[in-house]
Amino acid sequence: MTDFLVIAFTILVAGVIAVPIASRLGLGSVLGYLLAGMAISPLLIAMNVNIEQLQVFAEFGVVMMLFLVGLELEPKKLWAMRGRLLGLGGGQVLLTLLALAAIAMFDGQPWQTALGIGMVLSLSSTAIIIQTLSEKGLLKSEGGEASFSVLLFQDVAVIPFLAIIPLLAIPELAAATSQIAGHGDGAHGAGWTVTQNMPAWLAGIVTLAAVAAVAVIGNYLTRPIFRFIASAQLRELFTAAGLVFVIGIALMMTFVGLSPALGTFLAGVVLANSEYRHELESDVAPFKGLLLGLFFVTVGAGIDFGLAAEKYDEVLFWAAIVIAVKVLVLLGIASIAGLRRQSRWLFSLSLAQAGEFAFVLIAFAVANFVFDSELADLLLLVVALTMLVTPLLFIIYDKFIAPAFSKGGEREADFIDEDNSVIIAGRGRVGGIVDRMLQSAGFATTVIDYDSSHLEAVRKLGYRTYFGDATRPDLLHAAGIENAKLLVVALDEREQIDKLVKYAIKNFPHLHITARAVDRGHVYELWSYGCRDIIRETYDASLRIGRSAFEALGMDRQQAVAMTEAFEEMDRSSMQEVAELYDADIPWSENEPMLEMMKGFKAKWDPILREQMDEIIKRGR
Repeated sequence: MTDFLVIAFTILVAGVIAVPIASRLGLGSVLGYLLAGMAISPLLIAMNVNIEQLQVFAEFGVVMMLFLVGLELEPKKLWAMRGRLLGLGGGQVLLTLLALAAIAMFDGQPWQTALGIGMVLSLSSTAIIIQTLSEKGLLKSEGGEASFSVLLFQDVAVIPFLAIIPLLAIPELAAATSQIAGHGDGAHGAGWTVTQNMPAWLAGIVTLAAVAAVAVIGNYLTRPIFRFIASAQLRELFTAAGLVFVIGIALMMTFVGLSPALGTFLAGVVLANSEYRHELESDVAPFKGLLLGLFFVTVGAGIDFGLAAEKYDEVLFWAAIVIAVKVLVLLGIASIAGLRRQSRWLFSLSLAQAGEFAFVLIAFAVANFVFDSELADLLLLVVALTMLVTPLLFIIYDKFIAPAFSKGGEREADFIDEDNSVIIAGRGRVGGIVDRMLQSAGFATTVIDYDSSHLEAVRKLGYRTYFGDATRPDLLHAAGIENAKLLVVALDEREQIDKLVKYAIKNFPHLHITARAVDRGHVYELWSYGCRDIIRETYDASLRIGRSAFEALGMDRQQAVAMTEAFEEMDRSSMQEVAELYDADIPWSENEPMLEMMKGFKAKWDPILREQMDEIIKRGR
């Protein structure tokens, strides 16, 4: 027990220290976990920790992650992705496999080994990519969805790879069984399956039956089971049931030789329309996060620095080859598929590494006499290095590629031939409604937005919108900002809103600026820049929902409106004084003077507000 506690404490402390530091430096949580693993690697070795076995346990985080991703996808949406699954995913795997196999043969490897190398290195890291894209809010973007399609195809491709690898066995390596036995029985081995001794036709039937069982369980058994468990009204029991469901599906998939991650993904898709979807998501997510973090730590800790120093030239060569080949193949496929240029780069850079399934395939290839132990150790280092480099590729995308395209790199900004008194930056959910309201009252507006596909749609409805980045000074001057009376900042991205507000306040003090804020903290930040007309994007909708709630609870419309107005007046009354204490260098939740003032206002105003509410209710009786 003591040994276990020491190991757990060491890993948790390393992650808790390294990840916040990496995040503050803009490196992302994944690189933080990898660096944490590298830092504690000597300590884990000194404690005789079996890192491979720890990694097998941690890989279940990938399984849980794909289950959660499946919960976000309805079957109809998955079916709609079939073209990308086969086109992008199939093209990437096949072309990358053949290219890397050809390079390996040119490097002197037998064709069987070269083909095995191509299979191992053609796959990418589901854990790193989905975790990073989710953190950056890019999973739903065009490039993010294309990357997910490829990852899903790769998870399926593992199955035929496991079937093909034994057919590539090299007789000369069979004689060296004693030298590779340690790898054959390693933690990442394929393990026993029900189908391993069956004829191919029977194994296929059993496999299809297992997939069908997942669909049946998800559609017909989960509802009555979870309804029964929910009747006990014990949250921890529901959490346990969610884990039983995910682990059971993964176990069943493993027994028939399928990827457990693929099985749980399908289970998630089946449950996407279930009323228990959100409950399952909230219960499984914390375990997923911890296990994924542990997985990245074990990857960092598993790097053999001695071998890396000895063979650094080969490791660097193959790591560079893998990344270069994948980027080139992915760029080509993305161009054929019609992805926009910014999405092409996100797609190509995010999938450039080797993935966690490489550890499984390498061990399996050694056990089946396709790789010798020396080559296996080299490939493990190559896989780990490419995974370690991936967060740096995302940084390149964030710092250089995305900004370049956001400044009009996708297409030239439109020529603005109007000089109106109102300029609206952004024509999305917010800016579009503001534009329609103003135009309906006879006010001419100049609307600028950089979502070209959305602009084409609104233009068909007769709304004129100019394409371009509204934060660019030259575009604002072309729109006549010097003579404008009102600038409405309705952009989606917080950074873009801040940039435009600061520029306009500094250079055009006569201009009235109405800015969209994403939350209360953003209101304080915009106030500190000098903006005095700030609208929280969800505030009015929340007030309307509250008013409807009052009516649903028996108040008449007049009472509900009066109660809503009383709350709004009280809520806004202290905003300015609190905003004066805002400090951009300190998160508002850690700004003690600001928190003390907010608590003081709450203690003062809550009783008064309650009296006002009671009075309004009495007047209506």
